Amino acid sequence: MLTTIEKIIFVLLALVSAGFFAHGVKTIVDSIRKGRPAPELKNIPASLAKAGVAVLFQQTIFKARKWISAIHLGLFFGLITYAFVNLADVLEGLIPGFELVYGGRNLPNAPTGIINAFNLIADLMSGALLFSITFMLARRFFVKDKALTYRDNVLLNPKVKSGQARDSLIVDVFVIMHVGARLLGQAYRLDAGADPFMPIASFLNSLFGASQTGVHAAWWVSLGWVMFILPYITRSKHTHFTVAPINLGLAKQNPRGQLDSPPKTNPGAKFIHDLSWKRILDSYACVQCNRCQDVCPANFYNRPLSPSALEVNKRYLLKDATFGSHPDRLLVPLTESVISAEAVWSCTTCYACVRVCPVGNEPMADIVDIRRRMLVDGYEIDSGVQNALQSLATNGNWMSKGKRLRGRWAKEMEFPVKNATEEPVEYLWFVGDTASFDERVIPNTKMVARIFNQAGLDFGIMYQNESNSGNDARRAGEEGLFEQLVEQNMEAFGKAQFKRVVTTDPHSFNTLKNEYPQFGGTFEVKHYTVTLLKLIEEGKLTIKNKLTNYKVTFHDPCYLGRYNGGFAAPRKLLELCGVEFVEMPRNCENSFCCGAGGGQIWMGKVAPGERPAENRIKEALTTFGEGANNKTQLFIVTCPKDMVMYSDAVKTTGNEGKIEVRDIIQLVAEAVGVEEVSPVVE
Repeated sequence: MLTTIEKIIFVLLALVSAGFFAHGVKTIVDSIRKGRPAPELKNIPASLAKAGVAVLFQQTIFKARKWISAIHLGLFFGLITYAFVNLADVLEGLIPGFELVYGGRNLPNAPTGIINAFNLIADLMSGALLFSITFMLARRFFVKDKALTYRDNVLLNPKVKSGQARDSLIVDVFVIMHVGARLLGQAYRLDAGADPFMPIASFLNSLFGASQTGVHAAWWVSLGWVMFILPYITRSKHTHFTVAPINLGLAKQNPRGQLDSPPKTNPGAKFIHDLSWKRILDSYACVQCNRCQDVCPANFYNRPLSPSALEVNKRYLLKDATFGSHPDRLLVPLTESVISAEAVWSCTTCYACVRVCPVGNEPMADIVDIRRRMLVDGYEIDSGVQNALQSLATNGNWMSKGKRLRGRWAKEMEFPVKNATEEPVEYLWFVGDTASFDERVIPNTKMVARIFNQAGLDFGIMYQNESNSGNDARRAGEEGLFEQLVEQNMEAFGKAQFKRVVTTDPHSFNTLKNEYPQFGGTFEVKHYTVTLLKLIEEGKLTIKNKLTNYKVTFHDPCYLGRYNGGFAAPRKLLELCGVEFVEMPRNCENSFCCGAGGGQIWMGKVAPGERPAENRIKEALTTFGEGANNKTQLFIVTCPKDMVMYSDAVKTTGNEGKIEVRDIIQLVAEAVGVEEVSPVVE
C-alpha cells in the first residue's frame, strides 16, 4: 500500500520512536537499580507467569469499584487486541497486496475463517475501546469524579495536578484518534460494500464510502500516534502499562504480616533511593486510580495522608531528577518531597492500601521505613507515642505499668493459672498488654481463662516474664526497641515448656506468627477464636444456650483478618452460638480499620473529625436497619484494642442503649453456661 518513500519514512520514524522508548526504559531501570536491596525473591519465572494471568484476566482490579473495573476491562482487552491489530496494519502498509478485509480476498490460500474471526474481534474491540475511553474521559474531565482528586492538606508535587490531567488527556486522545482512524481506514478499504465480519467498519463505509486516499491518511494517523505514544508512556503516568505486570510478578513473597528488616547501617529511608528497589518500582507502576486512598482510614479521618499521593510524588521526584535533569532533587528529604511528617504519623498500618492496589504497590512499607529514619534522626514525635515507646523500653508494656502487675488478674481467679516458665503446659497463652492491664478488658481476659479451664485446656501464662510482642513498636518505626522486646520474649519462651502459643491480641498473633521466626521463634501460634472453635468441635465445650435474643454484626480486626486470613473461626463461633448475624458491607479483606494500629492508639493529640471507629459504629447501626425485633444489637470484636476503641466510639457517637460492644468470648461464655465470678480477695 505504501510507496517506497513512505516505507522509508515509516521505518525511520519507527526506529526513532523505538530509540526514545528504549532510552526511557533504561532511565527507569537505572533509577530502580539505585534503590537499596529488597528481600530475596524466589522462583521469579513462576511469579511473573502468575502475575501475567492475573493481569490478563484483570483479577486485581475488581477488589473495588466494580462498575469502573468492568469498563476498564473493555479498555484493557481492547488495547491487548490492538497489539495484534497494529502488527496487521503494519504488514498491510509494507507488503503489497496484504489486505485482510473480506477474509483476505487477495491473499493466496488465505485462512479465511481465521481472518474473519480476527476481523470480527478487532472490529468489536475497537468499539469497546472507544466506548471505554470516552467513559473514562468524561469521568475525569466532565463529571470530575472526586475519587480522582486529593484533599488540600495532602502534600502534592505542584506538577501532579496539571501533569495528571495532561497525561490522561493525551492518552484519551491517542486512543480515540488511533482507534477511530483505524476504523475509518478499514471502512475506506471496503470497496465492495459491507463485510459481515466488520460491522462497525461496514456502518462507517455506508456513511463515507471507499477511498484509497482515505486509507493512506487513516493509516498514517493511526500508526503515527503509536510511534508518538510509545516513548511518551515511559515519561508519563502510563508507565504502568508496561511496569504494572512486572511489579505484580516481583511482589512481596514473605507473609503480609512480616515487615522487611532494615539495613543495620542507616536504617529506614530519608531520601528516595534509601527505599528498596522494589519501592522505587512501585512508583512507576502506580496507576493513580486512588483506590488506596478510598480505603485509607487516615484519609477518611481528614488526615493529610494519601497513599496514592505518596507514590505519585515519588514518580514525579524521580522524573524531575532523571528526565528533567534535576539530580539535586534526589537529596530532598522524603518528608519534604513525597509525604508530610504529619501524614507519616497518621498511618494505622492496616494494610488496606496494599490489599486493594491493583498493581501490587506497598505504600505502607514506605511509611514504616520513613518512620524508622525519622526516629533515628531524632525527629520530635507525638508525646503519647513517645511515652508509650519509653514505657515499652523500661516496663515491657506501653501502659506504664510495673512488670509484676501483668499477671495480677490471674491471681484473682478462682482457680490457679499455671506459670508456663515454671511448669510445662500444652498451650502458652500470650495475653498481651491491653488484655493484661486495661480494666475495661480484664473481665474478658478472665472469661477466656474460665472457658479454657472448663474445657480442660492445659494452659499457662508467663506472668511478669511476658513483654509486649513489639508489633506496634516495629510499625511505629522503633526497630531497635522491637528487637529488644523480641529478645526479652524469646528469653522467656526459652524458659517455658509448651507445644503451641495462643493469643488474645491479633497484633501479638501477627508478629509472633510472622516476624518471630526471623529470630528463631518457630512455634505454632493460634488466635483464641480458633482455639475456642476447636474446643467446641472436639466436644470439650458444649453449647447449652442458643442466643437467639441477639442480633449481631462482626468487625474483622486488621491484624487477624486482612493480615492473616482469620475470617472463618469468629463467624463459625457466632453461628454455633445461635445469634442472628448480619454482615457489614465492609467485611473480611475489605474491613475498615478501627484506627488503633501502627501506634495510633498511643497518640496524645487527637485530630478533629469523625474517627474511623465512630464511622464503623454508624455503619453497624445502618446494617441493622430500623428495629431489631426486640433483640439486643451487639457489635462483636475479637481484639482487646477493638473493645476499647469501639466502646469509646459508642459513647462519643451518642449511641449508648442502641448498640453494645462485646468480645466474642462473652457470647461463647453465655452459650456454654460459664458465668462471671467475683474476684478472689487475698
